[in-house]
Amino acid sequence: MGILDFLSGQFIDVIHWTDDTRDTMVWRFEREGHEIKYGAKLTVREGQAAVLVHEGQLADVFTPGLYMLETNNMPIMTSLQHWDHGFKSPFKSEIYFVNTTRFNDLKWGTKNPIIVRDPEFGPVRLRAFGTYSVKVSDPAHFLTEIVGTDGEFTMDEISYQIRNIIVQEFSRSIAMSNIPILDMAANTRELGKLVSAEISATIGEYGLTIPELYVENISLPPAVEQVLDKRSSMGLIGDLNQYTRFQAAEALGRDGGAGAAMQAGLGAGLGMQIGQAAAAQAGPWGPRPAAVQTPPPPPAAEKVWHLAENGQTTGPFSKATLGRMTHDGALTRETLVWTPGQDGWKKANDVDELAQLFTVMPPPPPPAG
Repeated sequence: MGILDFLSGQFIDVIHWTDDTRDTMVWRFEREGHEIKYGAKLTVREGQAAVLVHEGQLADVFTPGLYMLETNNMPIMTSLQHWDHGFKSPFKSEIYFVNTTRFNDLKWGTKNPIIVRDPEFGPVRLRAFGTYSVKVSDPAHFLTEIVGTDGEFTMDEISYQIRNIIVQEFSRSIAMSNIPILDMAANTRELGKLVSAEISATIGEYGLTIPELYVENISLPPAVEQVLDKRSSMGLIGDLNQYTRFQAAEALGRDGGAGAAMQAGLGAGLGMQIGQAAAAQAGPWGPRPAAVQTPPPPPAAEKVWHLAENGQTTGPFSKATLGRMTHDGALTRETLVWTPGQDGWKKANDVDELAQLFTVMPPPPPPAG
């Protein structure tokens, strides 16, 4: 065996790369002395590109396929080496494999709030976050601009820079969009497309592209969200007076004594109306023909009262119930009371309707002896 045959067998003749890390963007094929056999087989799989660097100069870029590293498919390398057709000695070069698949589910978000001017709420602070994907579009440009001589380049080494570019462009876009805060949720897709289009030129200078960018959420400070929730609640309530009457009616239905008293009063009033109508229609010679009469208005609803003691409220109670409570000592002149339509809490003695309950009570008995 000749010396050339011996040397040719010492150098590797199969070059390929399989990646299971899911975050490696560039990997350099390691060979001691960077000696690659002339005529070696280079396997580039789908989702990869191979960049050949010779003596610090980018020589060739190989797309997916099987290649023989020889004169007929390395025109740039051939011109650098001035190879003849019979030149078959090893050459010292580096081969970098570049992952050209998408790197998905990458996170971005605003570290500090963005101050924008809302047409309805004025100056407000916003936070936003979302996801994006990135892909190597120009392996040669990416290698020369970003990777350099790094033997293993991962997504983490450039993700921080990309996040800064996204946040900067998002801040500028949302400040100039003039979209009201209440309408931003309906425009997150358009905002994502706008930001992606605006940063494409900057990202392209790195040899990268961003196929997808999503704005998942735009949020307000907690204090502003609480005020917004209160405003929404007021909008759902509608007419405050009608809502107060509805609450009073609900409370009246839950109080058995007051409800029974009202039902009894309504029943007695209805019976009297029926008796009066029958007497009016009957004359000395029998019933007269019925005349069309306008029915009287229904009796006014009886007031109900709430009591406040020791920071807690009880009730509602009817006036009859309060009379019994006065007799039992549960209601005094200093007890705070409130009824729908009254302006705040008042002492029972300061309410004309309830002050009568204390005047009918006998004074305290004289001391014994």
